[in-house]
Formats: sequence, C-alpha cells, structure tokens
Amino acid sequence: MQPLIDNPEALESVLPLLAPHRRVPIDTEADSLHCYFEKLCLIQISVPERDLLIDPLAGFPLEPLFRTLAGKELIIHGADYDLRLLRRVGFEVTAPVFDTMIAARLCGIAEFSLAALIKRYFDVQLTKASQKANWARRPLSPQMADYAVKDTHYLLEIATTLEKELTNLGRLDWFHQSCAKAVAASAITKERDPDEAWRIVGSKDLKGRSFAILRALWYWREAEAQAIDRPTFHILHSEQLIEAAARLDRGQEIDFAQLHGARRRRFFEAAEKAMALPESDWPKIVRKPRPRPSRQEEERFKLLKTKRDSAATELNLDPSLIAPKSMLESLAANTEEAAARMLPWQRSTLGV
Repeated sequence: MQPLIDNPEALESVLPLLAPHRRVPIDTEADSLHCYFEKLCLIQISVPERDLLIDPLAGFPLEPLFRTLAGKELIIHGADYDLRLLRRVGFEVTAPVFDTMIAARLCGIAEFSLAALIKRYFDVQLTKASQKANWARRPLSPQMADYAVKDTHYLLEIATTLEKELTNLGRLDWFHQSCAKAVAASAITKERDPDEAWRIVGSKDLKGRSFAILRALWYWREAEAQAIDRPTFHILHSEQLIEAAARLDRGQEIDFAQLHGARRRRFFEAAEKAMALPESDWPKIVRKPRPRPSRQEEERFKLLKTKRDSAATELNLDPSLIAPKSMLESLAANTEEAAARMLPWQRSTLGV
C-alpha cells in the first residue's frame, strides 16, 4: 500500500521528484457525502518515478508543494471541481491546465470518463467501489489507496496520446481555448441565493403558510447539520420537510424517527414561529416566466441547430460542444451578445 505523506518532512523528501517535470498529473478526493462542511481529504500526484498520496487532513503546511507546482502544467481529468478545492486550501493555479476530459471530448471520444479512457488505452478496468467512500477516514484501506493512485497514474500517458490526436485533427488550439475557459470559470465563486436555496424540489406544491413553515424548517435543518458537521439528509430528508410543512399547516401531527430530545424541541420551535407569522411575512411564490420566442427567433434557432448538428456530424463531435441548446436560443434572440460568450473555435465552426 502506498504510504500517506502526512508530515512536513515526508513532503519535503518527495518535492525533488516533482521539480524536473514540466507536466504534473494531479487529482483530489473530498468528503462531501459524510459531512456538512466539504473537506479536501487527499491530493494525488504521479510522476514517472512515483505515485504520491498527500494527506491535507494531517494539518501540516502545503505551501512548499504549491511553490513546487507553480508554473507547471497540471494534468487533471474534469478540472473544475479539483481546481476549486485546491484554491480553497491556498493553491491559486496560474499555469495552463491540461484537462483530459475536454481533450477526449474534442477528439470525438463518446466514453470520456477517466475509467473509460484507462480501459480504452491500457485495457485496465477500474473498480467503482471507492467512488463514494468516506475519504476523511484514516487509515485509508488498501482498496481506497489503490483507487486513488490510479486516478493519476495513467494521466500523463493519456494526455500525451490525446494531445497527438488533437494535433492530427487540427484541434489543439480549440483545446487550449476550452481549457483556459474552464480554468477561468473555476475561479468564479458561486454564491447561493439565500431566498432560493430553501426552495427545494417539491416545494412548488406548497403555498401560503406551509411555504413559510418549509422555509423555517429548512433553516432549522441547516443549523442542525452544521452543528454536528453531517449532511443535511442525516437530519431529515427534503421530502420529510415538505411533508412536515404541509401537515403542520393543516394542524395534523407528525413524528419522524430522527426527531428526539433537544433536536425535536428545536424543530417544533422553528415550526411554531413560522406558523405565527403574519401573512405579509410569508414567502412569495416566485414565478419566472420564460419569454416566448418570436417567429423569427424560432426560425433562426432552427437554422442554427441544423447548421450545428451538420457540423457536429462532420467533425464527429457532441453537438453541445459547439453550442448547447441554451446558446442556440441566445444566438437566435441576440446574435452579437451571445456570440461574444462563445469561444473563437465555436463561433468559427457555427459561422457566427
């Protein structure tokens, strides 16, 4: 089993292995299924000399690693999530990123998951058993460590192979544009709208006071989950919140097995406060009507879709890579504004 690098001395001893390499495959594992506050639990790095498993949970400084990686091209499969996690622990990625998922899609490869690419190029079948494992647990099981290592072990060779394919197809510039856009998008922090977060799936079936009760119970659940650092579904499932809001509004009793002791008391306190609110304080039902496209816009959409699908067939690409449906609709409504949001290769391919 690959030993975890979990102290400054162990990290310092392996950094010279990274220094000579211009390209470094990297991946991360996080825990978001077993806790409320998402944690970066593992950093995997592979160089020809060795596969490394670095333990951020051990609490030692990672800055020496980040300084060593600065300026190197990082090879990542599906980079957005990993870049966000790394940025959260202090690593601002400024060098180019080689996203093997983007590369595979631009090569016209339909099965572009990492497991599919490893199977395609190395005939190695990855096990899925550790995909939803609790990566915050220590020690890692041998199975989890093996799974983690394989996430980066093959990346350099996959990137080299895909880069050759992109060059042969004349799409290497397309790839660089797409990766740059993905890196820029990962730097944008997505804030939840506080008045939208509690409007969970199924809440549209509620109205009036029951809507106010649901809002209160949602905030109660958030507080309970944060207090014990557990996922919100460990407190109550969303379906239960909706059921509780509807039943309490009708004056019916509720009883969930998860509710007992002080948590049960806080649950009913939150509900009672919501039930006592005046109607003016009940949340409003938000309806966002979608403007109907004009006949001219519908015609432009059809023409654009025909052109896109024809180009996708000719290039053997997923049509959404050239322009997803939402982009076609935007182009039909306001071509100049929508085209400015597209990459140069997409505009050229679509002829806009």
